[in-house]
Amino acid sequence: MPRTRPRAVAERRQSRQIQVGSVPVGGDAPISVQSMTTTLTSDVNATLQQIAELTASGCQIVRVAVPSQDDADALPAIARKSQIPVIADIHFQPRYVFAAIEAGCAAVRVNPGNIKKFDDQVKEIARAAKDHGTPIRIGVNAGSLDKRLLQKHGKATPEALVESALWEASLFEEHDFRDIKISVKHNDPVVMIEAYRQLAAQCDYPLHLGVTEAGPAFQGTIKSAVAFGALLSDGVGDTIRVSLSAPPVEEVKVGTQILESLGLRERGLEVVSCPSCGRAQVDVYKLADEVTAALEGFPVPLRVAVMGCVVNGPGEAREADLGVASGNGKGQIFVKGQVVKTVPESQIVETLIEEAMRIAEELGIDPLEGSASDTPTA
Repeated sequence: MPRTRPRAVAERRQSRQIQVGSVPVGGDAPISVQSMTTTLTSDVNATLQQIAELTASGCQIVRVAVPSQDDADALPAIARKSQIPVIADIHFQPRYVFAAIEAGCAAVRVNPGNIKKFDDQVKEIARAAKDHGTPIRIGVNAGSLDKRLLQKHGKATPEALVESALWEASLFEEHDFRDIKISVKHNDPVVMIEAYRQLAAQCDYPLHLGVTEAGPAFQGTIKSAVAFGALLSDGVGDTIRVSLSAPPVEEVKVGTQILESLGLRERGLEVVSCPSCGRAQVDVYKLADEVTAALEGFPVPLRVAVMGCVVNGPGEAREADLGVASGNGKGQIFVKGQVVKTVPESQIVETLIEEAMRIAEELGIDPLEGSASDTPTA
């Protein structure tokens, strides 16, 4: 049998739970992965197509930008036809907040620092959101912090971000509205981590984690992994979005992998491969890439070890569900800790695939369909 789910790194912070469409956020609900579409929201077909791609990649909640009336007009169709909950992202124009609520969006994200006279309209927004059961995300960003707080703190410090978020939350609380989620994003992981730690200590609202403007794929992945890892290891965080200058599907892949690595989500396929060194007797980079590509989307959560020498290779391969320890032009194939065969280097990939298929079949899973096979009842 494949390995059991690893124990999570920490007890979750106790936050209140809200419902974002079909997805519970906070409390004891699993941490959800979000992303944001890059299409023009007014292009309904293109937006729904991208949402479908995100859904297929494992995205659970999607945000769409609403900078214009055309975008607001497209929200009812998108909210109705999307396979996953849609959050409307509102800046500058408070009337779009009401439009998103009326459109049936699962939640609305507001950036108070970018909405003129936002505080004056909280009462009406709270009433409309309560009437429709629509949660509000108070999304504070370092790049759009209220000028009053910038003057007070000198820059977007953790204290400034937290003060902004809690002030806005208190305005909603005055109108008995607490269906709230909060984010305090910064492009510097150190500032972001401290801001969320302070926020977590001062409220029980569910928190959406994000390093804003994290950068290109490599840099953004590192910054997000470091920041999320630090916070999630403290039990802080209820939903995440990895912000990359890359296609949004890549954000979902990274976010999912972060959660799996911390034991906060059941692991899917995991390839354990050595970094290569002077002891390696095969092209480990090529072999690991080929195995990863061949097993992408495999329906059984396998740990597959691809090792290039006889030093750590047998031990790592033995600990995995499936593995190979290579050397002298051959590969020892391990299944569940036992050597089942030795094959030429040229046959390693196809043999690993065959054994993975066999494991799936033993579990009653069709590896091509990704579901348990129908079994006749007695």
